[in-house]
Amino acid sequence: MSLLAQSILAHAQSLPEGGLLSPKEFLHLGSRAAVDQALCRLVREGILLRVGRGAYSLPVQGRFGVRPPSTESVIEAIESTSGETVVASGAAEANALGLTTQVPTREIYLTSGPSRRLQLGSRDVELKHGNRCQMLLGKRPAGKAIRALMWLGPEHAPAALRVLRGKLSSQEWEAIRQARAGLPSWMAKAVSEVTFG
Repeated sequence: MSLLAQSILAHAQSLPEGGLLSPKEFLHLGSRAAVDQALCRLVREGILLRVGRGAYSLPVQGRFGVRPPSTESVIEAIESTSGETVVASGAAEANALGLTTQVPTREIYLTSGPSRRLQLGSRDVELKHGNRCQMLLGKRPAGKAIRALMWLGPEHAPAALRVLRGKLSSQEWEAIRQARAGLPSWMAKAVSEVTFG
């Protein structure tokens, strides 16, 4: 193994599960072509996983063998390295909040960054650029409720809001109420009707 590959591997091993490597991190050790070639060799040998364009990660050695890093750990790494906000899709939030029994078959997340796909072993994870409304209030319960409502749509919003009114704390409900100006008109109206109706 070349000195460059050893340096890349040593850095990868110093990261927590799901930690991401970028070729740009190693340009002080060699040319871009040399770094790319070293990364490709490490992937070919099964030492590293290519999880996306320009993103590599170390597989996790567990009790039952080698597995790709968890989706959550990779999402955390993306957030910490790029500064993006990444949240679950409306379908996943609606299921988690008990507003639907449908379980999403695909792993889809909304991001403040660019849309892209991640390959974590056999799992295909899609990051879709979310609009401002979808990213409103981030990962807090009020933000999860907003994404769930957007996914459910105007026809199911009133019933879902009545359920959410009983599930959310008064602080989270107030956060949704305060965010009405940033919500689509149909949702702002439905929130107001539950609040004042």
